Amino acid sequence: MRDRFAIPGRTALVTGSSRGLGWAIARGLAESGAHVVINSRDAGACAERAAELEAAGHQASAAAFDAADFDAAKAAVAEIAGRRDGLDVLVNNAGMVHRQPLLEWSDADWLRMMDVNLNACFVLAREAARGMVDRGWGRIINVGSVLSFVARPTIPGYVATKHGLAGLTKALATEFGPKGVTANAICPGYFATELNVALKNDAAFNALVTSRTPVGRWGEPDELAGLAIYLASNDAAYMNGAIIPIDGGIVAAMY
Repeated sequence: MRDRFAIPGRTALVTGSSRGLGWAIARGLAESGAHVVINSRDAGACAERAAELEAAGHQASAAAFDAADFDAAKAAVAEIAGRRDGLDVLVNNAGMVHRQPLLEWSDADWLRMMDVNLNACFVLAREAARGMVDRGWGRIINVGSVLSFVARPTIPGYVATKHGLAGLTKALATEFGPKGVTANAICPGYFATELNVALKNDAAFNALVTSRTPVGRWGEPDELAGLAIYLASNDAAYMNGAIIPIDGGIVAAMY
């Protein structure tokens, strides 16, 4: 029986994939047959993760660069495409959050959020799409957030960039869809990653998440990977421009 979501022979770049949700996505894509390029700013961490995948019998390599360094990002996409005879799947996962009351945000705080969470995604998608369009096949997967739909106080930059990423996804989908390149966004809710340890250990915040989420718990990183695998597969050819929450139902809930 055919594995409907297998992606053998594809090359996928997952930004911010040395840990957290990016690592879960990268591991899932590798397990489904893709050659996965691990990325973060930490060259050592990238190399370790790539070696971990290879030791498990998968295909992987490392590309350490800061996604918000646009010249480095352009060069990395060109290098990967040249080395791998094309880049088939781009997962824009790298991001950051800055928590502070809005009136205390500096211009620099705001501009850094824009560069990391939104502008970098535009640059990487544009560069990756050049080769995808030429080959008539490609998958761009942006990692948004439940805050692509709603908002919380003290994180205006995060909310604005994740809403903007939803709009960028739709723009990419409408422009590149006729050329065989799809663009979709995965919008995670609250997942139990190492980046969220402090929040999960905060009794009040943990109670807020579990009470507001209809399934009554935080998500596990591996629960995100399946959606990324589907969106990267041939079977997702008609899925284009979708902004998909994967959040235990928190966006759907009124309470």
